[in-house]
Amino acid sequence: MKGRVMKISVLALAGLFLTQAAAADGFDRDAFETFVSARAGDGAPVYWYSRGTVRAYPSGDLLYEMEGYDTARSHRPDPAKPLVHQYSRKTYIYRDPDTGAVITEANGQPVEPIAYPYQFITYELEGDNVVTFVEQGSGDDVVRIGPGDSMAAQRLGDALVVTAPLYLDFPIPGTGARYQAFENYDFFIQTAEGVAEPHQLSWVRYGDLSPALGGGAAIMHLITWRIEAYEDIPAPMRDWVEDAAPLWRAPPENLDDIRRLQGATQH
Repeated sequence: MKGRVMKISVLALAGLFLTQAAAADGFDRDAFETFVSARAGDGAPVYWYSRGTVRAYPSGDLLYEMEGYDTARSHRPDPAKPLVHQYSRKTYIYRDPDTGAVITEANGQPVEPIAYPYQFITYELEGDNVVTFVEQGSGDDVVRIGPGDSMAAQRLGDALVVTAPLYLDFPIPGTGARYQAFENYDFFIQTAEGVAEPHQLSWVRYGDLSPALGGGAAIMHLITWRIEAYEDIPAPMRDWVEDAAPLWRAPPENLDDIRRLQGATQH
């Protein structure tokens, strides 16, 4: 009987905790400012470096390792308003799990890295929601995704946890096919003093691989943390960037830089 009482008490405490956590969901101005400062910095470039795996679904077999980063800088059109522009570039490569070599060919086909010359993201606080828009692509293939308002925030001790699920379903230009995948971003922003890695992210994607990588459903999972300077990115990734992707050493300078990459002078 005593054991049963203890179990019920633990469940009751768990329910109380979840109720309290749910009550803390939603963004206020402080949570918004904490998140955008962590995500895109305060003007100088920041680098979110990632390592992880690609596994077949549902078997769980390890197919590839992944490595890469997203580099970003922020801009505030009006510092008095809770509105932030994020100018980003990101690239990720696949590595052989046994040798660590960068995968450039598989199944008789060339394998291209994941590479975005830019992404233009806006974050705006509206009530207790953050509304986002994302622009990417070039020429006739520029895509604007949004508005999105599915981000959630909660406080766990000294950490601000921001969850951003993405349910992606849009046409792939020039192919007649659609890009369909689920991605989830969990940011853990440590606000206590003296934390060695205050900016952390767990990212997972479920969707089909490209034919070059074997096709079929797969799970990508990356553990990510923020690095303050390009020179501090781990040498193997930095060496690859210097050799194969020098554009990705830094994010776009400004909105004019992004408009140039889009192949348009105005929105």
